[in-house]
Amino acid sequence: MANALREQQKPQGSKAPMDKLWENAAGTERGLSEPALVIDIDGFEGPLDLLLHLARTQKVDLARISVLSLAEQYLTFIDSARRLRLELAADYLVMAAWLAFLKSKLLIPQKADGDEPTGEEMAAQLAFRLKRLEAMRDAATRLVNRNRVGRDVFVRGDPEPVVIQRTSEFEATLYDLLNAYSGLRQRQSVTQVTISKRRVWSLGDARVILQRMIGELHEWTALDHFLVRYLSDPEERATAIASSFAASLEMVREGRLEMRQDVPFAPIYLRRGQDADKKDNKEETA
Repeated sequence: MANALREQQKPQGSKAPMDKLWENAAGTERGLSEPALVIDIDGFEGPLDLLLHLARTQKVDLARISVLSLAEQYLTFIDSARRLRLELAADYLVMAAWLAFLKSKLLIPQKADGDEPTGEEMAAQLAFRLKRLEAMRDAATRLVNRNRVGRDVFVRGDPEPVVIQRTSEFEATLYDLLNAYSGLRQRQSVTQVTISKRRVWSLGDARVILQRMIGELHEWTALDHFLVRYLSDPEERATAIASSFAASLEMVREGRLEMRQDVPFAPIYLRRGQDADKKDNKEETA
């Protein structure tokens, strides 16, 4: 039956093989209650979008289909569908354009050195894309039809505790590691240094000690001999020798002591000066 226009609604009962294929190809794009363009041309009878699907999968020979008859049936359907739904007419316009394009690719001879793909290659690409689309639709259908919590399955009353596990991942170089270690060592090191007060001899203290020890000694005696009791302490040894030597030089200048050193770095000897008694008498008289 040529140039037939009819609206059909697929029944919910038994389904023919062609109807089942149609539902798999384009059932999700159009509701079951929407009008469908059913065409009847040479070599095919059925919905337009099914014809497009079969043409893309190379299951229908487009060379046997009359595009003129297809266009006449399409225009007749558009006149009636435009009043119902403009979007539906636009969808069918895209389908018809694809069919015309595929047939033109098959009829027009292709150049061997052309960059554009041939009709067979485009049909193969479209078939691959339709398979991917069908897989996504199937996954979406499976996802929607899964069991829902509260309707198909139920959880227990006491909810399970939420356990949070944290895993630390560090990304650092050897320089960063050494820098962090040195910073830690610096923070843990002693930041406050307390220096204990050392005992220091003044020149006056050393002078009093030398005057008391030398007394009336007229023999040459080593300087260390007068400081034996003070040299045993390492902290007091240096200040005792330095202050005593400076005090002895001052007393030599005043004539109260005489100093002698045979060779460089040899022991220093001291004895009471010859004018020491005169100095003492003058001080007592004054």
